[in-house]
Amino acid sequence: MDIRPVTLEGENVRLEPLALSHAEALCEIGLDEEIWRWNPYVQAPDCGGIREFVETALKDQAAGTALAFVQLERATGKPIGSTRYLNIDRPHRRVEIGGTWLGLKWQRTAINTEAKYLMFRHAFETWGCIRVELKTDSLNEKSRKAILRVGAKEEGTFRNHMITNTGRIRHSIFFSVTMEEWPEVKKRLEEILR
Repeated sequence: MDIRPVTLEGENVRLEPLALSHAEALCEIGLDEEIWRWNPYVQAPDCGGIREFVETALKDQAAGTALAFVQLERATGKPIGSTRYLNIDRPHRRVEIGGTWLGLKWQRTAINTEAKYLMFRHAFETWGCIRVELKTDSLNEKSRKAILRVGAKEEGTFRNHMITNTGRIRHSIFFSVTMEEWPEVKKRLEEILR
């Protein structure tokens, strides 16, 4: 798995390597509390918190455990959110897609579906992954539905998985797509995006 910053481009979204210089533009669209409600790391949506979010993503990337992207709306070139590969496990050819957020205006559009499609495709077809994982807070019904919609299979719940920034103990629901499932998931996503 040759993991290095890369640009992934679709019809609606362009995923470019995240940089600290994106923090200000992300702050302009990312201050609504609803965006961060389920994020276990960012407590309050302010520019300092968003900058810290970007810095942490870049620190994890430098450590080789993540690869972070800014999501750009293709029509305008405007930064509208962020996503990344997490928990990169080269020996076992496994990655997680997560750390994803979008400004409210772009939620429930083709943007997130296409971003996931681009990331799945890159993981399976370029890196040769055998598994791509996703996880969400057990209370985040909207995220659970979105993950199932892209074709991932629910695997189970990790109880008392993490302590959120508010001190709440979070149960996390894990999902995955395997290399054997990817052709069918790919076909499904391409049909949705059409």
